[in-house]
Amino acid sequence: MVNAIIKRLEAFLELGGAKKDIVLLILSGIALLLSLLHINPFPFDAAWIAIALCGVPIILEAIIGLVTAFDIKADVLVSLALVASVCINEDFAAGEVAFIMQLGALLEDLTVAKAREGIEKLVHLTPQTARVLEHGKEKIIPAEQVQLHDLIRVLPGETIPVDGVIVSGQTSVNQAVMTGESLPVDKGVGDGVSSGTVNQFGAFEMRAEKVGADSSIQRMIRLVQSADAGKAKIVRTADSWATWIVVTALIAAAAAWVISGELIRAVTVLVVFCPCALVLATPTAIMAAIGNATKHGFLVREGDALERLAKADKLTFDKTGTLTYGVPEVLAVYSCSETVPEEALFAYVSAAELLSEHPLGKAVVRSYKAKQRAPIASATNFSMLPGRGISAEVDGKTVLAGNEALFLDQNLTVPDETKARAEEYQQQGCTMIYAAVDGTVAGFIALADTLRKESPAMINSLLQIGVAPVLLTGDNANAANAIASQLHISEVSAGCLPEDKLQKIEEYQKNGHAVCMIGDGINDAPALKKADVGIAMGGAGSDIAVDAADIVLVDDEVKELPHLLALSKKMMNTIKLNLTFSMGLNFLAIALALTGILNPVVGALVHNAGSVLVIINSALLLKWRKN
Repeated sequence: MVNAIIKRLEAFLELGGAKKDIVLLILSGIALLLSLLHINPFPFDAAWIAIALCGVPIILEAIIGLVTAFDIKADVLVSLALVASVCINEDFAAGEVAFIMQLGALLEDLTVAKAREGIEKLVHLTPQTARVLEHGKEKIIPAEQVQLHDLIRVLPGETIPVDGVIVSGQTSVNQAVMTGESLPVDKGVGDGVSSGTVNQFGAFEMRAEKVGADSSIQRMIRLVQSADAGKAKIVRTADSWATWIVVTALIAAAAAWVISGELIRAVTVLVVFCPCALVLATPTAIMAAIGNATKHGFLVREGDALERLAKADKLTFDKTGTLTYGVPEVLAVYSCSETVPEEALFAYVSAAELLSEHPLGKAVVRSYKAKQRAPIASATNFSMLPGRGISAEVDGKTVLAGNEALFLDQNLTVPDETKARAEEYQQQGCTMIYAAVDGTVAGFIALADTLRKESPAMINSLLQIGVAPVLLTGDNANAANAIASQLHISEVSAGCLPEDKLQKIEEYQKNGHAVCMIGDGINDAPALKKADVGIAMGGAGSDIAVDAADIVLVDDEVKELPHLLALSKKMMNTIKLNLTFSMGLNFLAIALALTGILNPVVGALVHNAGSVLVIINSALLLKWRKN
């Protein structure tokens, strides 16, 4: 019998925080109901069960805090109220205080758990094993033991264990955990895959490129673990207030006792003066806001990042990979030859570039595949001309594609009309690939980075909430101004080196502006660190940029930026409302306690009801959405 009881007690102690709180509350609630109805099946007041289950842990924590760190916080005042209530035989009041404090703790735990729920899912997505191929044989090993360049087989339905590149096979991958894409993405040889994503259909083999702590899923987990609301400066401010409130409460209780001569009034003051609502006002709001941000694709690494973001009135953008996709595409094909129309020119250059490793050559091929239904022809006698372009034979014709320097080397002259048309595209930030067929200039292909489709609406939303967008880019002035004009961004700085971006942000800060910086590249890292708040693009961004940022936009959906800024302002308003409400309620209750209108029981109800309302008000942030 004793062993059975011990086992049940051990099982109870192993319960999670919220489950344990619920059990304690149920038992304490039944005990308080028995005490209120004067049903006493025990040789003592049933309220003592609530005092023991909910009150004793509070008293012990207060004593430990005082002895080890002289930490005068809410638990000290709650403990005094409990002890004082017991001393004047107000057992029900003491039990009620303990019960409602436990209820407040449960609500806070549930709010925090809900807030962190979304990001903690990443931890559970960590792959456990990997199928490594060695000498043609497959063996299953722990995922953390995969080495760089290992050959790995992934079967349908399995989670990809590390980051890598497919070397054989075709498949579709569910990338929702990393990019938020709801539909699977087709993958083939040469395509990259990320750890934590799920292989849905075909089996494939991949070469490991990033393993262990460097893999995508592990990087996201590190960001999750660094999200800590306890770092918020405003939380420390509230804690400091709570310390002074404890001292004030003791003085007020003593004054009530001396003036009225009634100890019960002093006890009531202690009960209503507990700064629980004040202490809960800030961390619950911050954690709820972090939870909201998580649902919209943001990982908040620093607790006070949202507090700082609420003050931002300048949002500085890098261009490539942030406002744009960071991938060049063909915007125009221009032919100046009657014998080579634009469609044929596009086909010739695409075939010639098929074997090229140059990013612009790959962009031409990719764009042709996307825009034309015809297959790309095979090229022969391909050769790279470093710093110039390429040469190849396509359908029996010699095709040259490259820059003007290539044409000068080949003694080819670009017609003036063609140059004039090319300059028009260059003014828009385009890069030119000139082409010649069988020794005759045939025209050019204009390529440019493309604007994210959500960028214009996002910039308009920022302007509506009073945040001025600024473009800081290393690109040339033509490309920068072309993007800025499409987005109606009036402040532009082009040709920026990393130190230039840093200097520009410093200049804004000296002029009294709070600056938020968003970028994705290694060159953005100094600016992300210097800004009041740095936001990194988690999907397309470099590891260094992510590590330098306070907030990470996991799925690169920049359309959510206005929501994040509006959320930060809403969070600060919620905190201020919580603090004002909790302080006002405390002082009103004290006045009523001093006049004898409130007794300890009613005082406990009034005060702790305020704590519950504060937590509920903070919890509303979890589902708040900018209209």
